[in-house]
Amino acid sequence: MADFPPDTRHRLGRPSIGTLRRRGIYLLPNLFTTAALFAGFYAIVQAMNQNFEVAAVAIYLAMVLDGIDGRVARLTRTQSEFGAEYDSLSDMVSFGAAPALVAYEWALKGLGKLGWVAAFVYCAGAALRLARFNTNIDVVDKRYFQGLPSPAAAALVAGLVWVMNDFGVDRAEWLRWVAWLVTMFAGVTMVSNIPYYSFKDINLKKSVPFWTVAALAAALTVISIKPAVTLVLLVLVYSLSGYVLWAIRRRRMRPLA
Repeated sequence: MADFPPDTRHRLGRPSIGTLRRRGIYLLPNLFTTAALFAGFYAIVQAMNQNFEVAAVAIYLAMVLDGIDGRVARLTRTQSEFGAEYDSLSDMVSFGAAPALVAYEWALKGLGKLGWVAAFVYCAGAALRLARFNTNIDVVDKRYFQGLPSPAAAALVAGLVWVMNDFGVDRAEWLRWVAWLVTMFAGVTMVSNIPYYSFKDINLKKSVPFWTVAALAAALTVISIKPAVTLVLLVLVYSLSGYVLWAIRRRRMRPLA
């Protein structure tokens, strides 16, 4: 997935505070939100049943569905206050509780207290990330997210589980610590001020040259060959891109000697 705006309250808009939002409940966009919620819940159930690869794939499916509901709402002009709040609660389950539980059941449980602490840090980070986004939506730069988006954080944690199961790697002691580091990194980065490009300034309605469509087809082909590895690499690059952008900004702000 090249763009990770799922936790942008895809009812966006969520208009400015002074704008009255419709309070009706619309069926079509909320069907996608419910499907995303079900995928997150299904990931939790499968993790409890030790089906970790299925659980990881379910979280990725929740990302796709969460990315669709807001676009459907905007295209059909069915944005509503209910939809925005429902989407936020769905995100907390799919990208907050589900990845934390999957990581804990998969590897963190073997680390004792350190394991559940890492899982809680991630879960709390997702909750704080979503709450901060909802309250800052009218004051932040729309081109950048403040902190790692929760769907990208979920994809990073679930992706590690997916890749390791795809390669048949046993859950050895070293892998538990890798899972601990990745979970802590994702949780802390969600509540940081690290900027992440939001891809919101890309105009999907604009005409594009033929080679763009061909490149997208080639990218989908590559992903289909080894989806676990390809998708996780994309998420990893995106997760590190914020730190690169932060370092570049810091360097530009540094006064010359």
